Amino acid sequence: MSLTAPTERRIALFIDFENLVTNTGFTAANFDLQPSLDRLLVQGKIIFRRAYCDWSRFQDAKAHLHQLGVELIDVPPSTRAGKNAADMRLVIDALELCYAREHINTYVIASGDSDFVPLAAKLRENDRYVVGIGVKQATSPMFVKACDEFMYLESSSRDRERDRSERGDDAARKPRADGGGAPRKKGEIPQVVRSVLGSLLARATGPINPSFLKEALVRKKPDFDERDYGFSSFSRLLEAMGKEGLLTLIQQGRQIYVTAKEGPIEPRVEGAAAPSEASEPRPARAELPMPPPVPARVEEEHIPDPDEDG
Repeated sequence: MSLTAPTERRIALFIDFENLVTNTGFTAANFDLQPSLDRLLVQGKIIFRRAYCDWSRFQDAKAHLHQLGVELIDVPPSTRAGKNAADMRLVIDALELCYAREHINTYVIASGDSDFVPLAAKLRENDRYVVGIGVKQATSPMFVKACDEFMYLESSSRDRERDRSERGDDAARKPRADGGGAPRKKGEIPQVVRSVLGSLLARATGPINPSFLKEALVRKKPDFDERDYGFSSFSRLLEAMGKEGLLTLIQQGRQIYVTAKEGPIEPRVEGAAAPSEASEPRPARAELPMPPPVPARVEEEHIPDPDEDG
């Protein structure tokens, strides 16, 4: 298993804005995209940012999105269908970009609408990595499963601090107001993590980069977030698994790697003896008695016959 880090992603972000602020607990005034952008920037560079809706209805959000470099695409609603035409415009633009810009390998769709399931499927068919962003209570489970990875929107830091002060010490045991998930025991290592870790270690031929473990978890559960289980970061989750004896963390240079609890897994060299064989001493050969020495053959001296001379 390779130890190298994943290739940095080139990201295109498409935002179905009306979907994110309609019956979700968010408003145009308190909508904060920055936490989601911060998580995306860890994965790579965001080189395309667009948000779609009828902006005459959401004036309060425009200044904040402009500050984040988001291009605002104004799409008046479709009067015949009674549905926001922004969905169709977003789909067309995403597919056009997919076929015209091959260097963009990651597409982020910020919406909870199941209407984007076919778009996610088509992008994945074209070997694009698809990330969804939405509000937990207002996101279709079908759309979550259609993505390679899914993130849930967070409220702004100021709103979170206000919520903590209002709710007191019970906040950690209650679902987050921004849709962070059901209450769970803090610090509990989820079964999905144990299962994926066990599968990876069973197939590993060397130390595993933690990023591969995280990617495997996200493939198994697109909306996996260690914070839902009481861990502030993925490294904290790894430390907890180490303390529980599920893995060993080793350092090679500046990078931390994951191995089985027994210790580092040494790469197997083809043709070499198995570790168990190499560690066992071979029995000594029995010493056989030496045969008696054979006397050296002496060449007989030739004495000429007197009769032969005469």
